[in-house]
Amino acid sequence: MQRIGFDLAALIARVALGVIFVTHGWQKLQGGVPATAAAFAQIGVPLPQLSALFAIVVESLGGVLLIIGLLVRLAALGLLIDMLGAIMFVHGGHGVMVQNGGWELAGALGVVCLLLVALGGGRIGIDGILHGTYRRRAERRAAEQDLAGHAPATSIRPEADTTRPMSARPAGYFDDTVADEPSRRRPPPG
Repeated sequence: MQRIGFDLAALIARVALGVIFVTHGWQKLQGGVPATAAAFAQIGVPLPQLSALFAIVVESLGGVLLIIGLLVRLAALGLLIDMLGAIMFVHGGHGVMVQNGGWELAGALGVVCLLLVALGGGRIGIDGILHGTYRRRAERRAAEQDLAGHAPATSIRPEADTTRPMSARPAGYFDDTVADEPSRRRPPPG
């Protein structure tokens, strides 16, 4: 029951966080990379063209990945880096409160991303489905191998006795699997 609680909480957190990031990424995309880069340059973000492109791609694509639950840890890591950059270069010098341009929203979003990096996105999502399918297949293969190791021999012909020389084998013994001793073969009893 505890696991279901985590899975539901992770789903809600992923979807809400994903919607916020997709919205911010879409807003930057609507303005375009040049306009976003100009705004970044004006507030002192280093490498404004690259930073603008990074923010647009990571926020848009990362948000979608969080919503559907695919590559959650990787998407959350990219978004965490994005939020650290926002805190360091934009919001950090303005205090905590968001109405003063502070870091509270970027900090909260970054902390949730950190939790998703550390704990994953739960079983309700594409990652969870793929992981569950892979785990069940691996368990099935292991069980089949374990059963095969305990199964009785299915061969009709007895195994060749290659541990004793032909002269030490029982009288009437016929072994057609030993090809290196053709002169010592005995015909089957009859």
